Formats: sequence, C-alpha cells, structure tokens
Amino acid sequence: MTPIELLKHQMKGSCECALITSAVNRRYFTGMKSTAGTVVVFPDAAYLIIDFRYIERARKTVKDCEVVLQKSGGGLYQQINELCAERGVSEIAVEADTMTLAEADELSEKLDCKLDRSRALSELIGEIRVIKTPEQIEKVIEAQRIAERGFEHMLDFIREGVTEKEIQLELDYFMLRNGAEGLSFDTIALSGANTAMPHGIPTDKPVKRGEFVLMDFGSLADGWHSDMTRTVALGEPSEKMREVYDIVLKAQATGINAARAGINGSELDKVARDYIAAHGYGEYFGHSLGHGVGMEIHEAPTASPTCENVLEDGMIVTVEPGIYIEGEFGVRIEDFVVIRENGCENMTRAEKSLIIL
Repeated sequence: MTPIELLKHQMKGSCECALITSAVNRRYFTGMKSTAGTVVVFPDAAYLIIDFRYIERARKTVKDCEVVLQKSGGGLYQQINELCAERGVSEIAVEADTMTLAEADELSEKLDCKLDRSRALSELIGEIRVIKTPEQIEKVIEAQRIAERGFEHMLDFIREGVTEKEIQLELDYFMLRNGAEGLSFDTIALSGANTAMPHGIPTDKPVKRGEFVLMDFGSLADGWHSDMTRTVALGEPSEKMREVYDIVLKAQATGINAARAGINGSELDKVARDYIAAHGYGEYFGHSLGHGVGMEIHEAPTASPTCENVLEDGMIVTVEPGIYIEGEFGVRIEDFVVIRENGCENMTRAEKSLIIL
C-alpha cells in the first residue's frame, strides 16, 4: 500500500475525515513539496486542495489524491464543507501535534463539522511513518550516499589553518552540488576543544595539528534525510584521544550488534552506555544513543534511557554514542540502521576507524 492508501485503510471505523495541513505530512502523503495545500482524506477517497501556484505541478505529480483547485477567498472552507456533507461527516480530525491553536480556532469557526483536536490523527500518522517501506529506505540511502561522498571530499579538504566555518561551507556546497535537494540540518563542523560541545556551532577557529575535527551532517533526497557523524584527527592524536576514540567506536559496534526487532529504546541505549561507563567515561556521554530519521531529521523511534517503545522491523534509528570532555575534546561516531527481525542493516558505509590526516 502507498502511504495514503494505508491511511485510508487505518481510518476505517475510527475516523470519518482527516485534515492534513503540515508541510511534512502533506509531502509524505502526496509526494509533492509545497508551502501550501490541504489534504482531505476519507476512508474511501482523498483530495489535495491546492492553489493556482501549484496546481499544474500537482496534477502532474500527485497520484493518490484527486487534485482540486482551491477557490479564492474563503473557498477552501466551503470546499471542505461540501466534501464532508456529501459523505455525512460530523467530525474532522486534525494534526494536534503540529496545528496551532489559532489555526484550530479558525477551522472551528469556518467548518460545519466538529473538530477532533485529540492526538488520535497525529498518532495514527506517526504509526504509519515510523515503519519505512523499501522505496522510502532507498531514498534515505540515496541521501546517505551523497553525504558520504561529501565526507570523502572533506578528507582532502581539511588541513591546518582552515576554519570550522570553511569546513562547514565546503561540505554543504559539495553535497548541494552533487545531488542533494537540500541539507538535513545545519552542518556541525568543530575542532579541538570545540568538539566537546555535542551540538556546537562552527566558528572562525582554525584547525590545528593534533586536534580532532568532528563533522555531523546529512543531505536530502526527494524529501528524505540522512544523518552521519565522523570524527577525524589532523596530525598525530594523543594517547588519550586514541583511547577515547576506540571506546566510542566499540560502544557503537556494541549498539549496532544489539539493534534488532523486539528490543526497546532504553535497552538499546543501555548497551552502548554501559560499555562507555565500564571504561570510566560514563559521565561524559550526556545525550541519547539515537533517534529516528525519515522525512524529518528527528522523528520516532528514539533510543534513550527513558524510551520504552519497542523497535520493529522497518524502523530507522541512529546509533551515535559520544564522549565529550570539556576543555579537551569530544568524539562522536554516528551511523544509522534499519531494524530487522534478526538484527539490523547498516545504511552507512563511510570509514569509521580512526582517520589521521
């Protein structure tokens, strides 16, 4: 089933009408990127009501919804009311997780049907989105291969004196020039003591020999994200740097080996966290082990100390342990995997043994 077919099927008996207005979900269900448009879904039909700016492209690209030109003025509300009246709909479910109070209030005023403001629709959409289809996984891999080519390029670019911002800009430019629709998020490029900040912002600091360089980045392919982190050394690292790197690398391998259907998020997190703690660096690993990746860079599932959700076949999750020693350096190594019944498939091919430039 396509995403919209699956939504229609799941709605039967529980939801009369679903109204999808968020940009991410609109693209997920229609396959078309736009800044406007309303998806109206019934158990037996689906419509994309969209304005003149996008109508021609929508008619060419959207397959699972009937494309309807949005009437000017307040015509959208009239069109939704007419569709609902044809089917005797009394209640419309909205995306509680993304809709603002002001938007919900306006819909309540303009629509004839009662608004279901509960999280029921958001939860249903989340259940659909968390399991990736083979076609969706291929898009994620496509995005990842672009990012990996970017990483290979950076191994030749990084040298003493180049700044963190220059590394960020070069990596961004390479990905955008080599097939990326966009960037998954603002690229993180840090060096030296700045690598101890998990989500630090690139600065004008030049890279020096004997330092780590940490890069966290990803690209977009047809709306699907990739995510990876690599830490490399410029010149010979200290013994402590080598020790910490080796611990993080082995903690990640332990986590990847444990990732499988049936394990919950906290159990997966604990496997890698316990390894780091057993080697004396537990207090320096302060973030979760991983998160889902898809049409958003952070989505379900989560691998964290408090997450009890069970991982299932077809879910994507990052495995990214790290050790961050304030004032000295930090190391993070991040791959992302597809959960399978008897293990996982690692979508990341980039080298992760310690690279010394």
